[in-house]
Amino acid sequence: MMLHIPELLSKQQVLELRQQMQPASAWINGAQSAGAQAQQTKNNLQIDTHSEVYQSISQSVLNALQHNLLLRSAALPQHILSPMFNCYQNQGNYGNHVDSAVQASSKTGQMIRTDVSITVFLSEPDEYEGGELIVEDTYGSHEVKLDAGDAILYPSTSLHRVEPVTQGSRIAAFTWIQSMVKDDWQRTMLFNLDMTILKLRQQLGDTEEVVALTSHYHNLLRQWGIF
Repeated sequence: MMLHIPELLSKQQVLELRQQMQPASAWINGAQSAGAQAQQTKNNLQIDTHSEVYQSISQSVLNALQHNLLLRSAALPQHILSPMFNCYQNQGNYGNHVDSAVQASSKTGQMIRTDVSITVFLSEPDEYEGGELIVEDTYGSHEVKLDAGDAILYPSTSLHRVEPVTQGSRIAAFTWIQSMVKDDWQRTMLFNLDMTILKLRQQLGDTEEVVALTSHYHNLLRQWGIF
């Protein structure tokens, strides 16, 4: 499932993050964090995770991810890795790749299975040309270019790429989530059921039928969840 999450960050939050990112010394070659295969196709800059600025801006985005109700319903997070930050400019791009199945938490060293990938756009679409995130799945290729502060969530199993940025700079945050429900199709069904229950509660209140559906949702989560 791909899901657009609008206004994960406010415009003011985006502005403050961008201001903190300005020191050129905070940026390094993005290929340093890629695997051997991905290094051949990755051409961007990333905020150095050892820099002074990183901890502050990463925690700000992590807080927003942890408290967003739509993301929590869709991804059912068990672990969210500390967000990282990249910049594409001057024809910078990232060729077709699939994210590593396992990542180490920078805080605990714990190995985290990557079920869900998320990109938070920090540049407005009119600030750069190109730079579309292309996500491929069984239904074809999906082109993503969102407003600053918006996020896109998609399965980490998806083949995806970032098209060359031909003008301006495309800045974004990105991270991975280990879900309580490993299977993407099961997560999608639970999300759709959760959204349906929410709408029915708004229309009808907690009727006997709505409570029964809520019970069904939680029993499915018990059945499919890995805790």
